[in-house]
Amino acid sequence: MPIFENTEARDPKRYLWIFGLIAPGCALLPSQLVAHTGLEIFWWIGPIIVFVVIPLLDLAVGDDGSNPRDEDYETLSNDRYYRWCTYLFLPMQFIGLMIAGYLWARPALSLVDKLGLAVTMGVVSGIGINAAHELGHRAEHLERWLAKIALAQSGYGHFFVEHNRGHHVRVATPEDPASGRFGESLWEFLPRSMIGGFRSALTLERERLSRKGKRWFSPGNHILQAWTMSVALFGTMILVFGLGIVPFLALQALIGAGLLETVNYVEHYGLLRPRRANGQYVRCSPRDSWNSDRLVTNLFLFHLQRHSDHHANPGRRYQTLRSSEHAPQLPAGYASMVVLAAVPPLWRAVMNHRVLAHYGGDISLVNTKPRARRLNTKPRARRREPLQFGKR
Repeated sequence: MPIFENTEARDPKRYLWIFGLIAPGCALLPSQLVAHTGLEIFWWIGPIIVFVVIPLLDLAVGDDGSNPRDEDYETLSNDRYYRWCTYLFLPMQFIGLMIAGYLWARPALSLVDKLGLAVTMGVVSGIGINAAHELGHRAEHLERWLAKIALAQSGYGHFFVEHNRGHHVRVATPEDPASGRFGESLWEFLPRSMIGGFRSALTLERERLSRKGKRWFSPGNHILQAWTMSVALFGTMILVFGLGIVPFLALQALIGAGLLETVNYVEHYGLLRPRRANGQYVRCSPRDSWNSDRLVTNLFLFHLQRHSDHHANPGRRYQTLRSSEHAPQLPAGYASMVVLAAVPPLWRAVMNHRVLAHYGGDISLVNTKPRARRLNTKPRARRREPLQFGKR
């Protein structure tokens, strides 16, 4: 039996998924491009590729428009070729980080060049969290360990716990730290999501270990497993290249975590799941995630933009995810929207009216900031009408 199924007829994008390895390739290329061209701008190749080239390609290429057929699901899911597209991310990622450590330790590079290299590695680190996201949802033991390894560069190992057992349960509710609220700027969201996600992960893992009769400091602690990998990685690099690389390691890790959280902000901004009469939130639906079917960014991020299908079916592998006509659509791909989110006035101008249109202009159905939520509920309280999200 062949290692890889021949699924080209079932997936016209089959050989384009290698495009997802451009991100870790950015970690390997800077020194060679600078050496061969003499252009120091290539130390900044990570943000140039992700925030300039990818959005331009999105505009030029447009939407995907194709969905895998139901009858092809099993064949596509079991084809190991798609798994290797994510597996190969890791060695490229870490070889690039080692090269960067060597260059950071040398006096030959200027401070500006070292900062450019750190930003490039931070972009790779953030997209590496996306690879970890894909691997961390799998049931296979190997892939779950690979997810923790992929998180080592960003030092964001608690994401393995919080995303799967926190975010997927509370998504598109005020209780979810990783769901952006209407009117909340990215710069307000980032500390709330980072701190809230960290606390949630600790609580969730402590409760899981307690149910199993285990203590926090036990070999089975998923958070400690992931953090140990970060300590081992950074400790080894410091021993090899010296303390001088510490600021750059810290900067790239912060950028990686910030990029992940910015994507979280984009994915669920202002969206709110309705409540049932008993107060429980209804099951997550395609209406609860912002999607984009821009082909280039979807290849680059392993179909992350088909986010509604991912939340409805988190066990599905990326190549089997489908676009939904019921999902709210962004005006551009995630790469473009991340840039837009960094400028709150532009973000509000583009997104706020789309959020309101999604809910028929009824702001009471929107996931708003707490102060706005209190103001919106006061008129209902005077009329003694129960607030039932989702009722029209």
